[in-house]
Amino acid sequence: MKQPVGIFDSGIGGLTVLREIERLLPWEDTIYLGDTARVPYGTKSRETVIRYAVENAHYLLNEKIKLLVVACNTASAFALEILQQTLGIPVIGVIEPGALKAVEIARTNRIGVVGTEGTIRSGAYFDAIKRHDQKVAVFTKPCPLFVPLAEEGWTNNSVARMTAEQYLQDLKEELVDTLVLGCTHYPLLKGVIGEVMGEEVTLVDSAEETAAEVKRVLKEEKMLKREMGRKGCHTFYVTDSPGRFITIGRRFLGAVLDQVKLATVER
Repeated sequence: MKQPVGIFDSGIGGLTVLREIERLLPWEDTIYLGDTARVPYGTKSRETVIRYAVENAHYLLNEKIKLLVVACNTASAFALEILQQTLGIPVIGVIEPGALKAVEIARTNRIGVVGTEGTIRSGAYFDAIKRHDQKVAVFTKPCPLFVPLAEEGWTNNSVARMTAEQYLQDLKEELVDTLVLGCTHYPLLKGVIGEVMGEEVTLVDSAEETAAEVKRVLKEEKMLKREMGRKGCHTFYVTDSPGRFITIGRRFLGAVLDQVKLATVER
């Protein structure tokens, strides 16, 4: 199918998901919507996040997408089920794929989850992991400073290392053997997080697992693009001035963002 894959996030972090989708499915076209005018979602009420998510989803539906990725942990926690029930196309969030992978690979049934305060407070990863295996012990830790560090590009310096050591000490003491990176910003800090946690702890990158789920669903639904010889076309929309998105987005995507358009999503 020639229609693009739609992806939305509250801002920039979802570009790590897009990067993994590009890596796995380089011929697929994508449309990315960053709701930069209303970021962050983690401090908003459940009702507000659902409203934002529905508005973003309908904007992308008007662009004739064939599948939607909710590349925002807060929106996945609060709005995924509603979107899946109402949109009429496959909808994939970023929580379930990471939770399932963690359960599959955990050796001692002790899993840690790091995320923003909103994501951790929602209990979404805890609930998702427990749905797959009640016997697993789940330990969660909010790490809010990881987001500005990733956006500033401070991902492998003494400040990032000291912050990671402070945040992750409790999880190390709980002897987790698997750690879920429950925020789309956190893959940029994978190196320092892995260094602090140690080689015996396996990191689960939710962006990688979400991209794998996108590929699985597209294949299962016979929606894969047939023109596999041509590199996919990637379109970007934001709901506020694109300047900062372009600058910081390069770090997340590993590529120059030339064409970023302004979108109005309120219904």
